[in-house]
Formats: sequence, structure tokens, C-alpha cells
Amino acid sequence: MKKNKITTLGELKQSGYQPKSIKDELRDNLIANIKNKKNTFEGIHGYENTVIPELERAILSRHNINLLGLRGQAKTRLARMMVNLLDEYIPVVEGSEINDDPLNPISRYAKELVAQKGDNTPISWLHRNERFAEKLATPDVTVADIIGDVDPIKAANLKLSYADDRVIHYGMIPRANRCIFVINELPDLQARIQVALFNILQEGDIQIRGFKLRLPLDMQFVFTANPEDYTNRGSIVTPLKDRIGSQILTHYPESVEIARTITSQEAKLVESQATSVYVPDLAKDLLEQISFEARESEYIDAKSGVSARMSITAFENLLSTAERRALLAGDESTSVRLSDFIGVIPAITGKVELVYEGEQEGADFVANELLNSAIKTLFPEYFPKIEKLEKQGDETPYDALISWFFNGDGFELLDDFDDATYQSKLDEIKPLDTLIADYQPDIDPKDVYFEKEFILWGLTQFKKLSKYRYAEGTQFKDPYGSYISGL
Repeated sequence: MKKNKITTLGELKQSGYQPKSIKDELRDNLIANIKNKKNTFEGIHGYENTVIPELERAILSRHNINLLGLRGQAKTRLARMMVNLLDEYIPVVEGSEINDDPLNPISRYAKELVAQKGDNTPISWLHRNERFAEKLATPDVTVADIIGDVDPIKAANLKLSYADDRVIHYGMIPRANRCIFVINELPDLQARIQVALFNILQEGDIQIRGFKLRLPLDMQFVFTANPEDYTNRGSIVTPLKDRIGSQILTHYPESVEIARTITSQEAKLVESQATSVYVPDLAKDLLEQISFEARESEYIDAKSGVSARMSITAFENLLSTAERRALLAGDESTSVRLSDFIGVIPAITGKVELVYEGEQEGADFVANELLNSAIKTLFPEYFPKIEKLEKQGDETPYDALISWFFNGDGFELLDDFDDATYQSKLDEIKPLDTLIADYQPDIDPKDVYFEKEFILWGLTQFKKLSKYRYAEGTQFKDPYGSYISGL
């Protein structure tokens, strides 16, 4: 018999249904997934050997969980994905405000209904997707919001005394009975509100306006929080910490490859962007390296973190910059250029929290410095390293290229060049072809021009060339060109 065909308590008893606590549900279904080699947290990358094993151990231990980490570390997503470990449907007493189990009712309404109708008590079925409740901790949250309060309108309509427990209006937590309940940014919850959670977590009873209700709520709590030294607005009170079974530390991606996977999965692109704009592998690595540089930057507050959302929105901006340029030039398709990275600056400036020195320099300056640092970090992985100190007269792989600039009047790449003009301009610098052939012989032909431009930008970071950015584009000269021309 299908569960959705069972409509009364009597039929439920005949089916052999056995009630199970939500923590046991999560545990049993996780055990089944582990045995079947099924990944419960599909789409979460970089946590395979760190966060996910700890989270699975906490579920097996039937603990309430606190996910502690900086912003943009998939804490809320992990909590939401725990819904996949719930049974597909559970029976509830029809009309119950707090999802009463028909075989173990806890509310006055459900108990009276079962006593009155017995095996004819109507039941309904609750899908796992409806068994998730989430509350963002904000300063205006009250005990009435999350626990409940006396409802004077209900008392008046039903002509009940305030001494009657039927005048109670349940808050979010009782209404999430038999569900996963998530409180995001727990330290932001006022201390007196955190205190209201003590009995729910430990003893299983609640108090509302003098009513002491023995409601053994069946819940899986998941809290998320930033480290307390960053969240200056408050902290998790110690007795509440003591009642949370497992605290799990999240972290940022540990490699560019993992970060690329996350960005590719999360970036919201329209189909025309994905098909008309080609993104070289080096461009993807460079974009992710910007976030890694930001997490080490002296201008950025490390305690606030640099969210993975920065790379995601920067990638979207990068493709939009290339798309807009192609539309203006009349090109049907295009490839990302290094100069297009100027378009990701707005995605960076709004995502980082600057320290005093960064505020003094300005957000735009810091964003450009992050791009320059990323280029400098990646350059030696693709082309010969440029030493800080070189003996005079020693030959380097870049001598021919630097001589080309010494013997010329400079080189300009305008932002609005169409693809044909852009490529022909870079083809004028013949030493670039030699460098590509010698050090990147297996390069994808579609990536060649990005790497040519990458060489020019890289040499400016090692003071072998000078670069000047102006409204229409970028100019490259020999290392002393800017001084001679007065630019």
C-alpha cells in the first residue's frame, strides 16, 4: 500500500508503520548512503576529506550541529542538503500545527482528536522538502517569533481564558517539529533569545507566557556562525555552546582547481554567453587566483574572509565584459582577453572588507593590486621565472621582446578592438610567437592571444616593461618609457 493512500490512523497501524525520530531518520539514511557509496552532499567540492566526514560523524552521533566559518563557505547549503537524508514522506495528524506524529501526539489538539476519533483520526503526509525551516538571526527576532506567545485574538474568538493553553500561538520552532531547523548567523541572535533555546535543546520543554508545556519536540538543529572574533555584534553564549553536540569548522577551497569547479558550477550564465564567449584555461585560473591573493592581502581584513561568491560574480562580470565588447564590435563570438579583467573590478570592490591601509588606498586600487598580484603569482608557472636580481650581460628569454619595445614607440591595445584587429596588433610583436612556441608548445590555438597579452602584463609586474591604463585601453612601453614620455 502506498503511503499516500493511507488516510486514517487505523490504516497506518495496519500498515506496520513504526515512528522514528528525525535524528534516527538522518542516521539510518546516511548509513544506507555510505553502504551504497552514494554521495549525500553532491555538488559540494573541497570538503571531501575535511568537513563532510565531520558532518557525517555528527549525524551518526545524532548531534545538533554548529557550522562555524567565514562567509561564502557553503554552510547554509550543507544544512539544506541534509533534507536529502530524510524519509520521503512522514504521516502527521491532519490539521496539527506542529506536525504531530499520529502514533505519538504531543499537542493538545492532536491528543484530543485521537481520543475522540480513535482509528478514524485523519492523517496527511508531509514530504521531506516541507521539513526544513530556516531563520536568519537578526536583532529584531523575539522569543514570540521563535517559541510562541499568547494570542489575544484567538482567546476572544474562542471565548477562552488566558489560563487556557488553547490561546497559545506557536512560534517557528514548535511549528518545525519533526523538521530540520536552521538558525543562520547564530551570534547575531540576542543573548536572551539564545537562552530561550536551552530547554528545547536539552530537556525538550518550552515555556510560553507562564505556560510550561511539556512538548518533547523532535528536531534536528543546525546553526551557522562566523568566528566570534569577527562577529562583533555578539557571540554564542557558553551554555548554548555546551548544548550543541558538534561544532564543525568550514574553510575556503584549498586549490585553484577546486575553486574553478565551484565557480563553473555556481555561475549563472545565459546560454548565449556560454556559447559565444570562450574562456581560456589561464583566464579561469587567473580569476580564481585573485581570491587567493585577496585572502593574503595586507589591505583586506582576513577575519572577515573573502567569499567564494566573489569569484562567481567576477566570472559572470568577465563574460559580460567580453560579450558587451563583442556586441559593440559586431563580432558573433569572442574570446576573453586579459584587458577584460578590468570589468571584474566592481565584483571585487563590493566583496572585500578593507583594513585602514586599504581604505586609505581605495577599493579600486586594491582590486587592481589583486589582479596584478595574481598575474605575478601565475606567471612563473607558464613562462621562465624572472629573477629580481640579474647579472648584467646575462641573456634571458625575454631579451628580444624587451628590445622590441626599446626600439619602438610603444604599443597600444584598445578595449574596443574587434577580434581581428586585436589579434593583428598582437601579431606585430614577433618575439611573443617565439616565447609561446618555446615554452607553451602544446597550447590550445584558441588560448594563444590571451597568453600573448599575459606575457606583456607579466613583464610589467617584474618591471621589465611599463604599462599605462587610460580610458580607451592599455599602453605598453619599455620600462623607462613612462618616465620619458611623462605618462
